[in-house]
Amino acid sequence: MVERDKNVFAWYKDLGRMDYKECWDFQRSLFDALIERKMSHRTQSPADCEESVGTVLVVEHPAVYTLGKNGKESNLLLGEEYLRSIGADFYRIDRGGDVTFHGEGQIVGYPILDIERLGIGLRDYIDAIEQSVIDTMAHYGIEAGRLAGASGVWLGSAEERNLRKICAIGVRASRFVTMHGFALNVSTDLRYFNHINPCGFTDKGVTSMERELGSAPDMEEVKELVVYNLSRNLNVKIYKN
Repeated sequence: MVERDKNVFAWYKDLGRMDYKECWDFQRSLFDALIERKMSHRTQSPADCEESVGTVLVVEHPAVYTLGKNGKESNLLLGEEYLRSIGADFYRIDRGGDVTFHGEGQIVGYPILDIERLGIGLRDYIDAIEQSVIDTMAHYGIEAGRLAGASGVWLGSAEERNLRKICAIGVRASRFVTMHGFALNVSTDLRYFNHINPCGFTDKGVTSMERELGSAPDMEEVKELVVYNLSRNLNVKIYKN
């Protein structure tokens, strides 16, 4: 059993709008540094470590498609050259999951955290992210939930054949340190999803808060609520840096 440090904390950094590759490099630098720091303290108990357990990055990207390490390129319905012609980049990356889209009007969260110090495993960590988004949606009166056999946060039901994803999740972990994370559609241009089978699904749709509510909520307010709910569901203090 991991000893839980009751005084753990993490930093929160809002990067605004940033190119995907630039942000990916920044993520990896934080990820590598956190693993290196963890290894240098491997003889200490978690409660003896006074540094933060990591950083939660929040960002919006210009239009970009990313394909997870186990994803199928066939789920990208158009060639890379065409995607670039419509102003979108494409990257094969090292997270789990299949293909997804990131763009303006979407809150992308990258928690780079030592979840061992939080006393949880990867499944509980993903559950906490999903619950944080579900709680945020509830604040706006959007009824959201999980779908068996599929990560992320969903609206609708299989029985009514109206399942639609509002938040995608794909993570990577090494030595219980995480990177990558979630992408919540706030006022995203959903037409970009027509060029892919989102997350590998051909029989399910995508949606956004704007589509569900009829108008776009304030992005800054949604960011703050998501981070607040992450703090609550991960049981860790998160301070803005």
